[in-house]
Amino acid sequence: MRVRRCAVLWLEPREVAHFELDALLSGGTGVVSRMQWFAHAPQLPAPVEVDADDLALLGELSPLDWIAAAQLRERHGAARVRGLLVAGLLVGSTKPWAAQREADECFRSQRWHGLASVWHAASRWDGIDAAGEVEAAGMRTAQGLREAYGAPPPMLHERGDAKARIALSRAGRTAFDDVLDARATCRNFDTTRPLPLTLFAQVLERVFGARGRVRGADDFDVLKKTSPSGGALHPTECYLIVRKVEGLQPGLYHYRAGDHALQPLPLDETRILADAGRHASMQDKGALDFLAWIAVGGQQWFADAPVLCVLAPRFGRNFWKYRNHPKAYRVCILDVGHLSQTLLLSATEQGLGSFVTAAINEFDIERAFGLTGIVDGPLAVCGFGMRAEAMQTYELDPNRKAWSHRTE
Repeated sequence: MRVRRCAVLWLEPREVAHFELDALLSGGTGVVSRMQWFAHAPQLPAPVEVDADDLALLGELSPLDWIAAAQLRERHGAARVRGLLVAGLLVGSTKPWAAQREADECFRSQRWHGLASVWHAASRWDGIDAAGEVEAAGMRTAQGLREAYGAPPPMLHERGDAKARIALSRAGRTAFDDVLDARATCRNFDTTRPLPLTLFAQVLERVFGARGRVRGADDFDVLKKTSPSGGALHPTECYLIVRKVEGLQPGLYHYRAGDHALQPLPLDETRILADAGRHASMQDKGALDFLAWIAVGGQQWFADAPVLCVLAPRFGRNFWKYRNHPKAYRVCILDVGHLSQTLLLSATEQGLGSFVTAAINEFDIERAFGLTGIVDGPLAVCGFGMRAEAMQTYELDPNRKAWSHRTE
C-alpha cells in the first residue's frame, strides 16, 4: 500500500483547560491548562487531536507524492500510521481506506485555496441554539450588549479636519428611496396568513431567476441575473424551506433559475425529528418547523417566516476559474451578500417583511438538502413573508416605515 498526506492540513496549538481536585486542594483554582495540537483538514467533520510524534510523521509527507506505507510503519510504528489513516489525515491507496481517499479527492477536485477551506470548514455550526445562548448571556438587547462589552466603537467614523469637508448635494427623492427607507429586518412575521403564490414567485424570479443567457464558449453558458457575480459565474443556488405559501405543499425545494421552476426535494422527517430530540423545547415540533428553527440557529422570529431561502454556492463553479485563489472564497461571500440585498429590496417593494442571517447551522442544512459542505455549502439564510399586525419581538425601525401603520 502507498500513502500520502491529505490535501490541506492546518495545525493549531490550543490551550485546553480541565478541573483537577488536587490542584484546588493545594491552594490553586483547580483549573489546569495544557497545550494540545489539533489538526484541521477541511474534508473532515471536526479537528483531530494529535501529539508531537504525529506532527513529526505528518511533517515528513507530501500531499502530492505517494510513498510506501512500510517505510512509515518502520519509522513511526504501525499503530500510529493506522490511527492517522483512520482519522483521514493520511490517505491510503488500497480498498480499506477508500472512504477517506474519496473524501480527500472530492476536496481536491473543488480547487479550494487551502486557508480559505479551513476557515470555511471551521466556521460551520451543528445543532447550535445561538439565540438561546444570547438570551442566557443577557445580551439580546442593546442595553445587555452595552453592559457586557462596554461602549461600542463610534457610530460614525471621523477622519481629518472637519473644516476641510466638502458638502454634497442631496439626491432628488424617487420611489426607489421609499423602498430603501422601508427596508428593515423583519422579526415579526404573520404566522396565520400564507404568502400568496404570485408574490412568492415574483420575489424568486427577481432575485434568482435568469434574465438573459449568452454562450461564452463551447460548454460555457453565462447567465445574466439582477445581482453581480464574480466572473459572471453565479455559483449560488437557492434551496427553499417552504412553510406556508398558497397552493404550494410545505416542504423542501430547489429553485431552478433557468426555467423559473421549483424542484421538490425529499424531507427525511425521521432523521430531522431525531435531531430535534437534542433540544427539549423542540421535541413537540414537526420536522419542517424544527428544520426552519435549527437552520437559523434557534432564532424563532426568523423561523416563523413562510419561506426560508438557503443561499449555497457551488464552490467548484467559482473555483473552476479562480483555482486555489486566495480571493475566490471572498467572491462567494460577496455573491451571497448581493443576492440577499436584492431579495430584501424585492420583498420590501412588495410590502413584505424579510431578513438575512449568517447565524446558521450549516451541518443541519447540509444534511437536510443533501449538500456536501466543501462542494456546495450554505453561507446564509434569507426569508420573507407577510408582516404581523403587531410587534411582539423588538425590531429596529429608525425610519418608522415598517411599523408606522401598525399597532405596536
